[in-house]
Amino acid sequence: MTDPQVALLMLGLFILVVFLGFPIAFTLMAMGIGFGYYAYFDAGRMWRAYDRLAEGAGWWDNTTLWLEGLFNNRIFDLFINQTFTVMSNEVLTAIPLFLFMGYIVERANIVDRLFTTLNIASKNMPGSMGVAALITCALFATATGIVGAVVTLMGLLALPAMLKARYDKSFASGIICAGGTLGILIPPSIMLIVYAAASGVSIVRLYAGALLPGLTLVGLYLAYVIGRSILQPSVAPRPTAEEVPDVPFGRLVVMVMTSFFPLAFLILAVLGSILFGLATPTEAASIGALGGMLLAVVYRAMTWQRMRESVYLTVRTTAMVCWLFVGSYTFSSVFSYLGGEQVISEFVQSLNLTPLQFLLLAQLIIFLLGWPLEWSEIIIIFVPIFLPLLDMFGIDPLFFGILVALNLQTSFLTPPMAMSAYYLKGIAPPDVKLTQIFAGVMPFLGMVFIAMLLMYQFPQIVFYLPELFYGK
Repeated sequence: MTDPQVALLMLGLFILVVFLGFPIAFTLMAMGIGFGYYAYFDAGRMWRAYDRLAEGAGWWDNTTLWLEGLFNNRIFDLFINQTFTVMSNEVLTAIPLFLFMGYIVERANIVDRLFTTLNIASKNMPGSMGVAALITCALFATATGIVGAVVTLMGLLALPAMLKARYDKSFASGIICAGGTLGILIPPSIMLIVYAAASGVSIVRLYAGALLPGLTLVGLYLAYVIGRSILQPSVAPRPTAEEVPDVPFGRLVVMVMTSFFPLAFLILAVLGSILFGLATPTEAASIGALGGMLLAVVYRAMTWQRMRESVYLTVRTTAMVCWLFVGSYTFSSVFSYLGGEQVISEFVQSLNLTPLQFLLLAQLIIFLLGWPLEWSEIIIIFVPIFLPLLDMFGIDPLFFGILVALNLQTSFLTPPMAMSAYYLKGIAPPDVKLTQIFAGVMPFLGMVFIAMLLMYQFPQIVFYLPELFYGK
């Protein structure tokens, strides 16, 4: 077999092993080292230690020199260097800090206050509970960036309230599932940090570019919720005074000041300090982590147990991301060395695609990959395969990254592997069926596709803020 054929075999075996359920990070490392041993095999380099072997040397000297030669392969040097590169990457330093901020906020009893306040404030709107749930999801998802945590917590808090208010089960479920995924798109998004580290795009420009598309998607969600509530009032009946009590205006102002503004201020402080160049993403993330702890203290929710849980979950998630990067870098380096990237590049060139056709093909592949894989695995492993092709088609990596972030919303919403639906089903009342949740997310899936279409037709939605803040 030629080296490019070995590279394609390597990629095919990896996909097969992933579908068999093996841990992806360790699979990447094992296959990278295994195929790399073949790729970098150099008998002269590996066994030259035998030149130092004295005549008549014993078995011990023979064994140690044999082992030294066995491991004297450049793949091990590459693996060590890649590990050091990932662990010292300044962009990735922001990940544990943002994660810690999210886990602390999740445990600070802020969300129940926020949903209650927004529910009362919007009670006269069509679909008021849905609107309150969606805005709460968007704010909470932005603060945490952890889809499972947002969907689970909002499912425990908002879903029972909406079902009690006679909301359609599918409609209510779709709102929570769709709202819970917004955190991987709206800054400060951990997914965008990972994409920045994988692609070399400025995280500051990515955050600026993702802001309007994120708000566009939220606007489409709200338009659908309000529009359907007007056209089909039975899916979202107006709440009674018993379900949502009347509150004096002065008290409502106090509730907003003590629930909505603290979390909104924390998010805006973190995001604003990044966008206006007052702090690097890592520095802003540390401000956010400190702000989350202060909020937990103010809300009297800070306990040793919650702090310990937050630290443990932060370390576990960060380790997963870092080892995925180590495995991916090692795998992709060997794949490229064997000529795999060149084969893919030549194949794509032979298709004679236009830039739009290439974008559509890439997004279709990422959409399909979203069924079996997590967003982190797609960003770290498969997106780098497309990145070298962007120059060929004249596509800005910033624009491509925002489209990918939008696309990955679908990985949490598309049956049969819609993880948001499974998160919600795990804590929903028994009478809420999984098929009803699937039916509820489908219209929101359509909103994601509309948002992507808008990005294709009006790219300035992505480029306007980066160019305004930082120039072209």
